[in-house]
Amino acid sequence: MAPAQQRLTTHSRLITIIFLLMGGGFLLTSLSNYYVSRAEIRDSIINTELPLTSDNVYSEIQKDLVRPTLIASMMARDTFLRDWVIAGERNTPQMTHYLNEVKDHYGATSSFFVSERTRAYYSTRGILRKVNDQDPRDVWYTRVRNLKETHEINVDPDEITPGAMSIYINYRVLDYNGNFIGVTGVGLSADTVTRLIDEYQERYGRGIFLIDAAGRITLRGRAHRGSGSQAAPVSSILEAPGLRDIAPAILKASSGSFEYTNAGEHHFLNVRHLPELKWFLIVDKPDNQAFNAVQRTLIINLLLCLTTTMIVLWVVHLALLRHQQQLEVIATTDRLTGLSNRRALDVLLSQKIREATRQKTPLTAILIDIDHFRTINETRGPLAGDRILSEIAQTLRNNLRASDVACRWGGEEFLISLADTDLEAATQVACTLREKVENSLYFFENEALRVSVSAGVALFRTGETADQFIARAEAMLQHAKEEGRNRVCREPIGAN
Repeated sequence: MAPAQQRLTTHSRLITIIFLLMGGGFLLTSLSNYYVSRAEIRDSIINTELPLTSDNVYSEIQKDLVRPTLIASMMARDTFLRDWVIAGERNTPQMTHYLNEVKDHYGATSSFFVSERTRAYYSTRGILRKVNDQDPRDVWYTRVRNLKETHEINVDPDEITPGAMSIYINYRVLDYNGNFIGVTGVGLSADTVTRLIDEYQERYGRGIFLIDAAGRITLRGRAHRGSGSQAAPVSSILEAPGLRDIAPAILKASSGSFEYTNAGEHHFLNVRHLPELKWFLIVDKPDNQAFNAVQRTLIINLLLCLTTTMIVLWVVHLALLRHQQQLEVIATTDRLTGLSNRRALDVLLSQKIREATRQKTPLTAILIDIDHFRTINETRGPLAGDRILSEIAQTLRNNLRASDVACRWGGEEFLISLADTDLEAATQVACTLREKVENSLYFFENEALRVSVSAGVALFRTGETADQFIARAEAMLQHAKEEGRNRVCREPIGAN
């Protein structure tokens, strides 16, 4: 594998590892927070929100439904009503007046009394009709007469307003000896109670409905919320989708918290027994209402984490590129002179040779050596030699083209390759560099030093290797030294 490909692979692996660590860390943190928040919200719903809603609704029901029950209880124990019945029910206007007083004073929709002896149905308008055990409309009377409890709450057609439904609190009336003498009570418009439930649902944002001990849905609002109340055709929780699975547990436990799923949506239920009404209050809350906010928070957190991860990865990518570039510069640059080192020249010169061969253009090399450099090191010290090497390298940079390649070949030698340059032009460049060095002063510890260089110039020959090419330049440099140094020697023109 090439070094560049190896570096790219290492770079990619490091970026991938950082992405997995950061992304995995952010994901685990976000999901942990999400599930902790869900657990806290669930606990809050089950233990706080729904019980509190039940308490509030129960308080409203006590005010709106229990009060009529107390009125009916008061009527069943009223001495006037019992004395009037025992006296023979002789004055119908008295009973009508009594029922009107109850209705108007307590704000009931209607008030009534049915006598067991005469089967007369007394209302605020007088005797409405006679109750008949064979009449389907009067099944309620037979049921109440046989009750072991003191009263019942029932939803039946309104006796006075045809087509309307009313909630009746039917209370058994006993004489002073405990004998059954009739049924009395008050009625409320079912529409009024339905509106109350709608108000509860709107106020608390929950599904609210009432069931009896058999699981029948006795009251619910028009604006249905929750699966229990949405199934308009369903009259019992034993038939409601989702609810039917936990209905027996609800009826058995009477009160408590439950959960169920319907159509892929999870619901929380709070059930409370209303002993005054002998019904159960059910408050239903779908979890999507509760968890939407925390789900939005999770999505936002994940997007922020992804954005942060991508920014960090981009910064790391840039830092790695810069670090790699610095390493490449260090690996291919001579530390003292700042020129390319021999390792870099191997790559660059091979590239120049390929280009010259392909384009059929001349390529020349100049090998330069500092004259008597060992003497300088011995007399002035290695620091002086380093200063001269650095200064001569700067001279080379200042007098070469950007396309030319100069490197420190080793020790006190420099190698220059000149693209698209023939032998004569390269010789002129070498002479110019020699003169620049010769005419320059190099200062070290306030002492001006003069040095000279020798150079050999060679022209690349098609088909030869880089080593053969440089070897001929080195031979010309050796020839220059043998002729007395401080001079330039080149191959004969036409030697190719």
